[in-house]
Amino acid sequence: MSSATPTLADYDHAIETFDPVLGLEVHVELGTATKMFCGCSTAFGAPPNTQVCPVCLALPGAMPVVNATAVEYAVRIGLALHCSIASWCRFARKNYFYPDMPKNFQTSQYDEPIAVNGYLDVQVDGETVRVEIERAHMEEDTGKSTHVGGLTGRIHGAEYSLLDYNRAGVPLVEIVTKPITGTKASAPAVARAYVAALRDLLLSLEVSDVRMDQGSLRCDANVSLTPAGNPVFGTRTETKNVNSLRSVERAVRHEICRQAAVLEAGGRIVQETRHFDESTGTTSPGRSKETAEDYRYFPEPDLVPLAPAPEWVEGIRASLPELPWLRRARLQQEWGLSDLEMRDLVAADAVGLVEATVDAGAPADQARSWWSAYLGQQANSRGVSLAELPITPQQVARVVALVAAGTLSAKLARQVVDGVLAGEGDPDEVVAARGLAVVSDDSALQQAVDQALAAAPDVADRIRSGRVQAVGAVVGAVMKATRGQADAARVRELVFSTLGVQA
Repeated sequence: MSSATPTLADYDHAIETFDPVLGLEVHVELGTATKMFCGCSTAFGAPPNTQVCPVCLALPGAMPVVNATAVEYAVRIGLALHCSIASWCRFARKNYFYPDMPKNFQTSQYDEPIAVNGYLDVQVDGETVRVEIERAHMEEDTGKSTHVGGLTGRIHGAEYSLLDYNRAGVPLVEIVTKPITGTKASAPAVARAYVAALRDLLLSLEVSDVRMDQGSLRCDANVSLTPAGNPVFGTRTETKNVNSLRSVERAVRHEICRQAAVLEAGGRIVQETRHFDESTGTTSPGRSKETAEDYRYFPEPDLVPLAPAPEWVEGIRASLPELPWLRRARLQQEWGLSDLEMRDLVAADAVGLVEATVDAGAPADQARSWWSAYLGQQANSRGVSLAELPITPQQVARVVALVAAGTLSAKLARQVVDGVLAGEGDPDEVVAARGLAVVSDDSALQQAVDQALAAAPDVADRIRSGRVQAVGAVVGAVMKATRGQADAARVRELVFSTLGVQA
């Protein structure tokens, strides 16, 4: 029976019958200014084939030179993952032909990686799951193929293909887990939690922007099934280049259901790469999976081995930042947040923005409120992330300060933020240009109060008779007359004093 059968087993039944085994390979584009073995820029989004040179195009006679910053970043990653850093390692040639790799081989690391035997603890449903790391090794990225024509965007059925070599040679670190067993029904959630925790860690290390939507972080999800209780692993498939946290979870779940259906029907699983379809949540066959022997690895003759000095490695270890989950726990306590409130900030990628706003002088509750409420609404309406909004934590803190000083009301503050988002300048410039400052001058407010009372004598009589709650109508009229710029508390005081009523 073909492994491409469309039949899917019920997930709960699949988990009851089989034990899933995961293996996750995460490719991280490093945030260096130049490529792994040459001086070409790594900037994203440049016109095709404008960031290339004889080295990354593999022209005859061009010789590679290792990017020292990339090596440092790889060591930082390895140390943060509790790996042992090799005292001696080297690059190898991984031989295969695809047109997006100009050399016809990839310079990678094989049996002598820079970091081995680590782990990363992740939280799933309140429990800690330790994911063991087999290795983290350095290599270079490939170019980008664009298949034109056809319906799938893949090479099958395309009319022709375009190649952009700007990405060829960009530094990568590939982080490979050991087999992840014992997860049962939580296997998809564990896969997602691991990639999410790894993304947070890499971002805190400042080694990558981890933009999954731009390919800076990509996950290959290996899945196999074995009959429940059987210690022998089944044949695995590898779903390639999954590019979102949600898709990692969906791809693993789908493969469990698909493989269970194949096995229960008497079929066999083919060791192959598979592609994940975001629109359907399904995987489809790619190519037969090569083995190490197929790649014909041998030591790279054009690069000398690396021997990281122990004192240099220890210096990097001493410079590692606070781990993101420890930082979140500290901030949650400092800000007095519940677990749910902190989870919401994490889900919105707002923790760093709130922290920066607090560092700029805003109270934590005000900073959180702005980013999680009004600015969250603005981001959703624009279809962007919070970080992509054209407003800085410092500008948000300034708006908070203007409200605290009485210069702005809450309503006016939102108008100021709208002005900043519209590109009208910093908060003070928006206040001045739009004339949004709160009116607190008693003479101007008294005139507005007198006019409001004269226009509503029946309301004035009710206030005099002791029905002080009627003051809200007068305050509302004054706020409308002043376009929301009156100091509402001061207006209330003036209404009572004008009518000779004790508040």
